[in-house]
Amino acid sequence: MRARDQWIARALALAAGLPIVASNPLAAQEYPSRPIELVVPWGAGGGADQVARKLEKLLEPKLKVSLPVINVPGATGQTGLTKLLTAPADGYAISVFIGDTLALQAGATPPKWSLKDIEPLGVVIKQDSAFLVQEGGRFKTWADVEKAAKTEKLRVGVTGFGSNDDLTVNFFSKKGLKFTSVPFPKPGERYAAVLGGHADVLYEQIGDVRSFVDGKQLKPVLLFAAKRDASFPDVPTSVELGHEVTLPQFRAIVAKAGTDAKLLKVLADALAEAVKHPDYAAYLKDQYAAADSFVPAAEAKAFFERELKTMRDLIASVGVTQTEKK
Repeated sequence: MRARDQWIARALALAAGLPIVASNPLAAQEYPSRPIELVVPWGAGGGADQVARKLEKLLEPKLKVSLPVINVPGATGQTGLTKLLTAPADGYAISVFIGDTLALQAGATPPKWSLKDIEPLGVVIKQDSAFLVQEGGRFKTWADVEKAAKTEKLRVGVTGFGSNDDLTVNFFSKKGLKFTSVPFPKPGERYAAVLGGHADVLYEQIGDVRSFVDGKQLKPVLLFAAKRDASFPDVPTSVELGHEVTLPQFRAIVAKAGTDAKLLKVLADALAEAVKHPDYAAYLKDQYAAADSFVPAAEAKAFFERELKTMRDLIASVGVTQTEKK
């Protein structure tokens, strides 16, 4: 019961001469009773921003409050994560959390935050990543890129140092290709860099740049997966070419650790219902994402741990390192 309704009920009870049972206004207050900030630790237009804005529309009718999307890019997602972790643990701030930020925990010097600092509400999308190049540019195929990278330095647009993108770039560097990571926390700048010739290759999920792919501005040349995508039958996969690196992207919604379990349940239940909506299923298909992307809150922590182990195993198996921030 909201505060105004409580006041009306008390007034009616007094007018009728009925006894009033004392109650704690805070305990009786419904949750949520005001807007919930949805933090996106990346710039506008990228995959994290897209999924946040799709979920915003689907969650608002269920939670009956607005969920303003707030973009806070920087430091491979850590600037936005810091905004969440410095906010009160009251359920009025949640955040997108992605594989690139988790990858920072696999480095030799992990960041100050840990998985104990967040409570996952669910993994909402899983996608294979790819190397893409400018359509109509000097590179037509992965073989073209590979040949050039053996003799000249190629710049690869990535989300940030220490990310999955960066690990993959360094994986190929260890194999003798002259790749170098160029970080762009704002997706629009990353895409423009490749289209404008300021970067040679883009590491991204194809669905996140679908408008550029459909518009014949970007084209995938290598898919990081075990099998080819039926939508791009001519694009080889890393695994078929003998490169045991995939690191699929995921995006989750998390809250701050310490948030009341009842509030977390409200949020997690609303999210679980939102992803069942036909509009969300259509969105996943449009993004070339896994139809079974959703991982519920109860299983999400174990999912994070498995992904983190894969990243650490990659580092250990071939000596891949993360690029140190310049």
